[in-house]
Amino acid sequence: MSWGGEHGVRISLSAVVMALHSGRLCVLTTETAEGELALPSGPFDPAHDRTFELALRAFVTAQTGFKLGFVEQLYTFGDAGRNAPRATPGPDQRREISVGYLALTSDAVDMTPPGARWTAVLDLFPWEDGRGGGRVALAAIMRSLSEWAARDPRRKARIDALFPSEASQRWDEARVLERFELLYEAGLVAEAGRDRDDARPPILEDRAMASDHRRILATGLGRLRSKLRYRPVLFELTPGTFTLSELQAAAEAVVALNLHKQNFRRGVERTGLVAPTGRVSTGTGGRPAELFRYTGASSSDGHAPGLALPALR
Repeated sequence: MSWGGEHGVRISLSAVVMALHSGRLCVLTTETAEGELALPSGPFDPAHDRTFELALRAFVTAQTGFKLGFVEQLYTFGDAGRNAPRATPGPDQRREISVGYLALTSDAVDMTPPGARWTAVLDLFPWEDGRGGGRVALAAIMRSLSEWAARDPRRKARIDALFPSEASQRWDEARVLERFELLYEAGLVAEAGRDRDDARPPILEDRAMASDHRRILATGLGRLRSKLRYRPVLFELTPGTFTLSELQAAAEAVVALNLHKQNFRRGVERTGLVAPTGRVSTGTGGRPAELFRYTGASSSDGHAPGLALPALR
């Protein structure tokens, strides 16, 4: 739906639905008619859709079979040329504004509609994985970024802030979108070649998403990682009962860092967010582990706190 005729505005709605599936943080995706990976999305029709959220829920269910629970508005994306190469938008290109939403679920059931599936988030952002001896392809990224920066001090400062190379410098796991935008600007991610009509293979051998859906997903991942520290959103991804090891594994899947076991457990206990159920799990492969539940305990300001994430260095 558009307004203003030939040069009007079209509004679309996109959903970033995240869950833990097979021990990995995953996002619900679909495929376009051209086979591009995409987020569930669709156009908003003001003549027929009563609200953005109701229209979004209908799109997600129709495209994936999944029924959304709680959602929150993520961001409004309105860059020119969102659905065309950014470098050469046509003179009659309609401005498309996309309103993104974020949803979390602990019910990552397998999808049945064609093309709908749970896609591992780190497959789309491999440089965001800080486990297993270093981030995937980080050395190649740094070489390419160094060549791109050349002698430009502003570019170099951005690289140093977003991809710190010194062990003493902290990698900010929440700055996912800024890192993606930097890689796009440097021409390293697949979308850069596509949007600039460059037929050369992508330097990172990564996979593009339709339109700017990977940018929207980067925003959602950054929001989730940030919220872990000040709101108990992790429990929206976990089942009703869990062991502390399973809770730690869930946190590690989101931030893609190896967390210090004892410090993580002490941090969880200090929050008062979990309580023992009096039952044990026998499916851990070792000795039975105590099962816990989320208590929903609130702090003095009426909000439950987040979790400390003590990473191993």
